Amino acid sequence: MKGNFRKALDPDAVKFSSSLKNDIKLFREDIEGSLAHLEMLARQKIISGSEAKKIKQGLIEIRNEIESGKLSLALLSNAQNRFAADDIHMVIEKRLIEKIGDVGGKLHTARSRNDQVALDERIYLRAVILSINKLINRLQKTFVEKAGSNINIVMPGYTHLQQAQPILLPHHLLAYVSMLQRDKERLSDCLKRVNLSPLGAGAFAGTSFPIDRKFTSKILNFDGIISNSIDAVSDRDVLIEFIAACSIIMMHLSRFAEELVIWSSQEWNFVEIGDEFTTGSSMMPQKKNPDMAELIRGKTGRVNGDLIALLTVMKGLPLAYNRDMQEDKEPLFDAAETVSNCLTICSKMLKTIVFNKNAFNKLAFTLATDIADYLANKNFPFRKAHTIAGSIVKYCEAKNISFKNLSLKTFQKFSPLFKNDVFKLLDIKESLKRKKSEGSTSPEQVRKAIKYWRKKLN
Repeated sequence: MKGNFRKALDPDAVKFSSSLKNDIKLFREDIEGSLAHLEMLARQKIISGSEAKKIKQGLIEIRNEIESGKLSLALLSNAQNRFAADDIHMVIEKRLIEKIGDVGGKLHTARSRNDQVALDERIYLRAVILSINKLINRLQKTFVEKAGSNINIVMPGYTHLQQAQPILLPHHLLAYVSMLQRDKERLSDCLKRVNLSPLGAGAFAGTSFPIDRKFTSKILNFDGIISNSIDAVSDRDVLIEFIAACSIIMMHLSRFAEELVIWSSQEWNFVEIGDEFTTGSSMMPQKKNPDMAELIRGKTGRVNGDLIALLTVMKGLPLAYNRDMQEDKEPLFDAAETVSNCLTICSKMLKTIVFNKNAFNKLAFTLATDIADYLANKNFPFRKAHTIAGSIVKYCEAKNISFKNLSLKTFQKFSPLFKNDVFKLLDIKESLKRKKSEGSTSPEQVRKAIKYWRKKLN
């Protein structure tokens, strides 16, 4: 019996309500937060210096015990174990009291598990955001180097998965660098809201002890405190924002993975993925499957699910803390770990990819826009020029010929504006060079972009 309870919690209820298998991952963050809280308690003379010294030594020893496996999850999960508890916070507190006696119980003065867990999650998030941004940066560099080493490969750009206009392969690859840059920026912006301390909010109403929230915030390298004590413990919007950013990262990785799956098929034969990142078939010996790309594509659904899970948990909760919020850790950890793993694999896999520069031999009709632009440059309305260019494509398809097979006389049947200079349009490389707009696929602009990203990412 504890306090005003006459009966112990049912064993199944104990098992059902335990979060230890998830929040044990926060033991370092929990001890880091506890050490800061302890220093503040001593500084404010809420506990004595000698008590603080004793508690500090105990916390450091407990951290070493968990890191070494001496105090293991299996041991902690055993209901018969004297340290068994429903979360990592109580495990550490029980072990502390076991080691140093009742003085260990003073650590929880002016603190609740509500502000304690909110603090742990923010310390964890801060580190994982910086880690993921480093992984994104590494992948960006890989894209840039792959772009630089394949500078002259021409491919069709696609819309609706139909050949549209000729582009340089590096221009296509650099599109992902731009996407990933926004992913980094989203995480960095999220970090501004993550890096505020909830410690000192107590259960939700604050505390009557003369604590110094700004002091603990400074020790823990936060930018400040969450000003409203209810908000500090009752919201998980920074977790939701982080997982949302992870979902966007995964969407970008999934789009590239989808392209690798298509490009590596025998029908396309545009890329070969290294053996280290493909698998064979248990039945069909000729197969070389892009499994890592497919898994990245598949794991995107997991991270999207993590976002929906946490949004659903939070959507109907009245203020302040509710036990439902215990369910925030699985989606948080899963999103962080999945994104980190996918970024690592994608970067390694990309390094092994070889592009087939001869994969696309039929690009002639991708110059249809150039023909329309040719007429528009002669002060002819672009919409009408577009129609004429489309008619020429239809004519060529019917005759099973390309633009290069057309005579000037045939061109002039479609419009008298066509002159001999129309044949200058029919060279793919010249088409690329003609692109003048900043950020285009022209060789000049692509080289400029590669140079820019190499400098920025380093």
